[in-house]
Amino acid sequence: MTVQALGGLKVLDLAWVVAGPAIGRSLADYGATVVRVESSKRIETARMMGPFPGGKTDPQRGALFDTCNAGKLGLTLNLASAEGRAVVMDLVRWADVLVESFAPGQMARWGLAPEVLREANPRLIGVSTSLMGQTGPFAAFAGYGNVGAAVSGYQAIVGREGEIPVGPFGPYTDYVGPRFGLVALLAALEHRRQTGEGCWLDISQAEAGIQFLGPEVAQGAATGAVVFPRGNRDDNAAPHGVFRCAGDDEWVAIVARDDGEWQRLAKLIGGEALAPELATLAGRKAAEDQVEALVEAWTLPQDAAAVEKMLQDQGVAAHKAATSADMVSDPQLVARGHFVRLPREIGGESVFDASRYRLSETPARYLRGAPHFGRDNTEVLRDLLGYDAGRIAELEESGVLQ
Repeated sequence: MTVQALGGLKVLDLAWVVAGPAIGRSLADYGATVVRVESSKRIETARMMGPFPGGKTDPQRGALFDTCNAGKLGLTLNLASAEGRAVVMDLVRWADVLVESFAPGQMARWGLAPEVLREANPRLIGVSTSLMGQTGPFAAFAGYGNVGAAVSGYQAIVGREGEIPVGPFGPYTDYVGPRFGLVALLAALEHRRQTGEGCWLDISQAEAGIQFLGPEVAQGAATGAVVFPRGNRDDNAAPHGVFRCAGDDEWVAIVARDDGEWQRLAKLIGGEALAPELATLAGRKAAEDQVEALVEAWTLPQDAAAVEKMLQDQGVAAHKAATSADMVSDPQLVARGHFVRLPREIGGESVFDASRYRLSETPARYLRGAPHFGRDNTEVLRDLLGYDAGRIAELEESGVLQ
C-alpha cells in the first residue's frame, strides 16, 4: 500500500462551515487522522446548506458538509459542558494540529485559549481562521465569506457597469482563506520537524482575499484610480464575455486573447466582424458594444456545446456555461475522477469533490465519507484516547456525547 504524505499526522478539527473544515479535509485526503468535533444539538451551518439528495433537507446527507468533511472521524461533543471540554483537552494532548474557526474569543471563553492548549501540548500547531483575524479593532466582526468578499473589495467590483454590485458567487473568502491556511500549516509542520517547536497561526479570510486583488490595490495606491464593476469585460481582451445561445438559459463564454484569436473568430462570424478597424485590441475596445453584439448575433441561433467545440477546434478560448448536471458528466472531470462516490453507513450515497491537486508518489485516498452524528464516538474515545467502556458510557448517559 502506498505510504501517504501525511500518514501519522493527528488533527483535532473544531472548525465550522467551510473555511476551517476545508483545511482538515485536505489533510485527511493525504493520510492524516482527523477528528472532527461537533454538536448534534447545535447543528453547524454547512449541514443545512445542501444540496440534498432528492431536494429533501437532511443534516446527515448534505453535499456541502460531505465535501468539506470526507475522510474525517466524527465525534459529537457538548463543548458547553466541563466534561466535554475535558475530552477536548485529552484530544489536544493527542493531536499534532488543531484547527478552529469559532468567532475570536470563543475558545478563551471555554477555557481553551491558545496559551492553555500549548501549555498542555507544547508541540501543538494551532490554526485559527476567522473573518478578520484574532486581533485588531474589527477582530470581533463575525460573518461568512460573502461578508469577507465585501471587506476584501470584491463585492464592489463584480457586477454590470452602472448597476448595483452583485459580488462573486457564494462565500468567496471561505474558499480562499483555507488555501493560505493549508500552506502556512505545512510550513509550520516543517518548522516543527526541524526545531520541535509548535506555534499558532492566525488566518484572516479578508486579508487572504485581498491577495487576489494585488494589481487593483497597487493601481489605487499609485494613481488613486478606483476599480468599478464592468460586467465580464477585461482591459486586455475583447471580446471577453458570456453570450446567449439557442435554448432555455444556454450560454457560452468566449474570449479572444489576442488579435490572432479574434481573426479566427471573425472568420466564423463573417460580415462586419471582418472590418479592418476591429483587427486590433484597441479597435475592438473602442467598439466593444458592437463587437459583443456581433458575437451574440452569431451564437444566438446555435447550440452552446457546438459553439464551444467549434471555437476550441480553432484555438479560441470558449466553454459552455455549465450547469451542475453538466459538471457531473464533464469529460475532463470524469477523466480525472473529480467526483468521488462512497456508500453512507446510514444508507444512500455520499458524493463529494476529490482533492484539487495530485501528488504523483503519494496520491490522495478516500476511505470514508463525512461522518453522521456520533459515527465514530467509540473509535475516537476508546482507540485514540484510551477511555474504557465505563467512562464512555458515563459520558453518553450524562449527555456529553451529543
